[in-house]
Amino acid sequence: MTLPLPRPVFDANASGKGFGKLPEWDLTDLYPAPDAPEVQRDMDWLHDTCAAFAERYQGKLATLDAAGLLDCVRLYEEIDITAGRLMSYAGLRYYQNTMDSERAKFMADAQDRITTFTTPLVFFTLEFNRLEDAHLDALLAADADLARYAPIFARMRAMRPHQLSDELETFLHDQSTVGAAAWNRLFDETTAGMTFEVDGEELNLEATLNLLTDADRARREAAARALAAVFDKNVKLFARIHNTLAKEKEVEDRWRKMPSPQAARHLSNHVEPEVVEALRDAVVAAYPKLSHRYYRLKAKWLGLDRLQVWDRNAPLPTETPRVIDWDEACTTVREAYAAFDPRMADLAQPFFDKGWIDAGVKPGKAPGAFAHPTVSTVHPYVMLNYLGKPRDVMTLAHELGHGVHQRLAAGQGELLSATPLTLAETASVFGEMLTFRKLLDGARTKEERKTLLAGKVEDMINTVVRQIAFYDFECKLHAARAEGELTPDDINALWMSVQAESLGDVFDFMDGYETFWSYVPHFVHSPFYVYAYAFGDGLVNALYAVYAEGGADFQDKYFEMLKAGGSKHHKELLAPFGLDASDPAFWDKGLAMIAGFIDELEAMED
Repeated sequence: MTLPLPRPVFDANASGKGFGKLPEWDLTDLYPAPDAPEVQRDMDWLHDTCAAFAERYQGKLATLDAAGLLDCVRLYEEIDITAGRLMSYAGLRYYQNTMDSERAKFMADAQDRITTFTTPLVFFTLEFNRLEDAHLDALLAADADLARYAPIFARMRAMRPHQLSDELETFLHDQSTVGAAAWNRLFDETTAGMTFEVDGEELNLEATLNLLTDADRARREAAARALAAVFDKNVKLFARIHNTLAKEKEVEDRWRKMPSPQAARHLSNHVEPEVVEALRDAVVAAYPKLSHRYYRLKAKWLGLDRLQVWDRNAPLPTETPRVIDWDEACTTVREAYAAFDPRMADLAQPFFDKGWIDAGVKPGKAPGAFAHPTVSTVHPYVMLNYLGKPRDVMTLAHELGHGVHQRLAAGQGELLSATPLTLAETASVFGEMLTFRKLLDGARTKEERKTLLAGKVEDMINTVVRQIAFYDFECKLHAARAEGELTPDDINALWMSVQAESLGDVFDFMDGYETFWSYVPHFVHSPFYVYAYAFGDGLVNALYAVYAEGGADFQDKYFEMLKAGGSKHHKELLAPFGLDASDPAFWDKGLAMIAGFIDELEAMED
């Protein structure tokens, strides 16, 4: 059980002043306290039940009838819920303060114990995948309740060509806590502990990144140079982390006979490689009409011939800086959700009322934002680093979209509720779009509309163009690592090779920018995750176009799609809307929406 990856937040601040009272998590819906008897009770249950599961079923799956296999799967699901509940509690406490040694120890110990307890379960997937197709098909035909799990079985069996011997799979499971998980923790604790001196003030990573959106250009430059200085100081460590993780992945992929470094991600996302490549190719082909064109416009607005990297997320000169307090942010998002469908606002309401959001920026707290579904029998929790900027409101809308999706999908049960990453971004990006459209419709002046449009375009470029450039960087990194150890300079060069291509020729790149790959958590925690953002944005743009055209029963179809969780393939989920992600033209529709916003911005210059 792993926590979701924090979504990058492009703006943050060191202070909570002026935001109103920011909510904190109440984790008691998971466990009352780390030393509560319920924690030990569930640990004991997990230990005993995993051992009993193996004793009862190992070597016997092929002998089970449909009812017997259903009992087996349901018990496996119960185990998954208990392990997930324990790790969710440990992980969420840790993310609240990654520098607290007690929280770090509690999470590490929980991870160690649960890994040990669940080792006897490794046989299940391996043995299940050895069942004959005809035998499994007959069991599914005999029992409708068992047939519900067919999508999970299909995903498990997609790994059949890549699974290793029972002994090797058990070994990999056992050593996982001292492999990638340990390097992930080292990365998290290093980035959380870094401090940056800007104009005599010591700031954490989140606060320093926030200054890249400051209205004062000198302040933005000072922040960029402070980031570069600290990244450079730590670059050997970050290069070691990337080298080790990429090599570990290459070894495992080779043993599993994966055709490419990206293949495992595509399999876990239940998406065909050609669909991802169609997305990637469409975005790269659109760089000139999207990011290149937009940033030339932005240079003009800023009165500059050339842009520096610290100008990329600068506010427009006409933008009036203001702090949006927490209550206003909540009201804006709630009203946008309710205008689409009151059911959506109702599903979001408990997040505000019941301690399901942790919003403040605090020492040691993980950067970024995420929505963690915990387990299907509890509820999701949302983490933010709220700093009162318009983009923070969009981040709230984004993460609440995840939360609504996770609540709806929970009805599928633990195994079927998990949505592949490519579709997991749908409700979040749609929530952002609803909130943006509400703000845009309320714009009172041309300048206000321009500011909102420019902000949305920048968010879309960060979500689509930037993340596909990140994906290309990862592809290059893993290909290069397969040929041998990479020096920090080698990785720097790969990073810079995608920057000018994606951002355009209006940019100059300061000395030190070549190390900015080092703080991106996605590359460490979840290789090739990043294309899911672009996938989600393109999909939502196409979906929103159907909604804007007044598609019949759109809201009902939309809720049914979210309720499906991981029980259906993207083709089945999109078919009711007349959309097909495997059609290369599908991605052009989504990109056309971004281009249309830039067209409107250009027209405002006339």
